[in-house]
Amino acid sequence: MQSPTPNAPPAATRSLATLHKGDRGVVAQVLLDEAQVGDESGATIVMRLIEIGFVPGEAIEVVAEVKPGGDPIAVRIGGSCFALRRREAEAVMVQLGPSGPAP
Repeated sequence: MQSPTPNAPPAATRSLATLHKGDRGVVAQVLLDEAQVGDESGATIVMRLIEIGFVPGEAIEVVAEVKPGGDPIAVRIGGSCFALRRREAEAVMVQLGPSGPAP
């Protein structure tokens, strides 16, 4: 069994990109994909997410998805609502709340 890498999310978390309308949780961490290291746009997206409030401990809820395809999604965090592309949402790891989907 391999030990987790420092950037690996806790086992009970899921990427915000995999969630759907009505799912709720708490931000566990925001990750920079190792494939994006050196990619200025990837680092910029992660920093922007942190700056607008996607920080560990913040409660979130997916409030809408564009159909068909589900991209972008509208996410409520704190008192604000943001539209995120699924590509951007991949960096946000979420610990699902009681109303989130069953594992």
